[in-house]
Amino acid sequence: MKMNKYNAKKKVVDGIEFDSKTEAKRYAELNMLERGGVISGLTLQPKFTPLDPFTKHGKKRRAITYKADFMYKEDGNTIVEDVKGFAARDFPLRRKLFDAKFPDLILRVITLKRGAWEEI
Repeated sequence: MKMNKYNAKKKVVDGIEFDSKTEAKRYAELNMLERGGVISGLTLQPKFTPLDPFTKHGKKRRAITYKADFMYKEDGNTIVEDVKGFAARDFPLRRKLFDAKFPDLILRVITLKRGAWEEI
């Protein structure tokens, strides 16, 4: 299997290639929760644009985009979930931009520590 920039090994589950074993494990769990009716509308790799493109002093600036790992409904809330080995240095800024643009969505960033999911 091909490695990514963080040396995570890609993994295939249900014919879907995931960037890491941890992300694949979370998918399998979410898939089971959806089959059991605990969550609904499981979506893979939803894309968001927290900052639209703009022009300043005649110079065009590109949009800031964010691709999460999963999105689903739970208890009437829309959850956007990202599985990380660790929080990247720029993540606090990304979270603020996301929260400002999408106040009705709940962003969860989780990691697997000692066999249990933990929010970062």
